[in-house]
Amino acid sequence: MAQDPQQSDPNDDSSRQEAAKIVQGALDDASKSVSAMQDAASEALGDGDIPGSLMDAPNAPEGIDMLRDVDLHVAIELGRTNMLVEDVLKITDGSVIELDKLAGDPVDVYVNDRLVARGEVLVLNDNFCIRVSEIVANLEDEANEAAKAG
Repeated sequence: MAQDPQQSDPNDDSSRQEAAKIVQGALDDASKSVSAMQDAASEALGDGDIPGSLMDAPNAPEGIDMLRDVDLHVAIELGRTNMLVEDVLKITDGSVIELDKLAGDPVDVYVNDRLVARGEVLVLNDNFCIRVSEIVANLEDEANEAAKAG
């Protein structure tokens, strides 16, 4: 399944833009959660001030910039299956485990256990990589819906 490196370059502009959208969406979601927590703390205190707030500190990063260096867990899921304990105990070197997806089906991209995209598996310089083909959900819209519900 080796691809021509020029065809499967994960550094092309569209791949970088899609990856940036995913990360930006996750950062926006985190920023909104921080804001919601600050609002809840202010409301609980009654006077609107949060003592010792990071935002009161001199040289505090503004908005989303303070979250840009937060590590996010990214996982690519090739497929799933259900197995009986008996079958799991029989797994040995060379065992074949059938998954629920066909060869060539898009794989799922999760950021912090949230499905955010789907893409195709490519090989570039003997390394697997993913070309994002679909953004599953707009994280910013999800965050807005969660804020309205909560």
